Amino acid sequence: MALKDRIERLRAIDFQALVEDFKGLDPNNPGQWPLAPRGAALVAVFAGIVALGWWFDWSEQMAELDQKTQEESRLKDEWLGKKRQAVNLAEYKRQLGEIDRQFGALLKQLPNRSEIESLLSDINQAGLGRGLQFELFKPGAEAAKDFYAELPIAIRVTGSYHDLGDFVSDVAQMSRIVTLNDMAIEAGKDGALKFDATAVTYRYLDEEEVAKARKDKSKDKAGK
Repeated sequence: MALKDRIERLRAIDFQALVEDFKGLDPNNPGQWPLAPRGAALVAVFAGIVALGWWFDWSEQMAELDQKTQEESRLKDEWLGKKRQAVNLAEYKRQLGEIDRQFGALLKQLPNRSEIESLLSDINQAGLGRGLQFELFKPGAEAAKDFYAELPIAIRVTGSYHDLGDFVSDVAQMSRIVTLNDMAIEAGKDGALKFDATAVTYRYLDEEEVAKARKDKSKDKAGK
């Protein structure tokens, strides 16, 4: 419909007659109202019903629908994540087995309590076997960790440069894990070198010791 036609129709409407239709309406007998007031009343009733429905019921339903939509999205993401894990389950099991194997191999390099004395003797013999003179060989106090304990050993030996190098190499190649920390070298008498270090060895804790270490750790956290 052209704009000109619409304008002509609006001009043809008798607005004065419409205004007169809304005057003197009997609220007790709406069935006798003219067409325009009845139509306006129906629109108003319909709008009121929609507003009341939204206020008392639909708004809650829309909020619940939004919540369910978000939950659906979350569950879909969880499902996709679990699906990816299920697809790669065989690879995950293989990797876990490899980790367990490597951990077991490392654990075997940690001596137990009965083997510590033998390990200390091996460190001492490694130095004596290279012609070094021990001025200090003093094990310190153990420090318990999650499943193992650290045992520091303060050592001071004197000897030639090459003998000291061979001693460090021998310690590094031991079947048990031993690290040399805080190393320092200074000149001694008759051209000999004095070597100070802290040798740290490790041992794994038995089940009773692990339980005690965890209990002590829990107490420390509770105290803080």
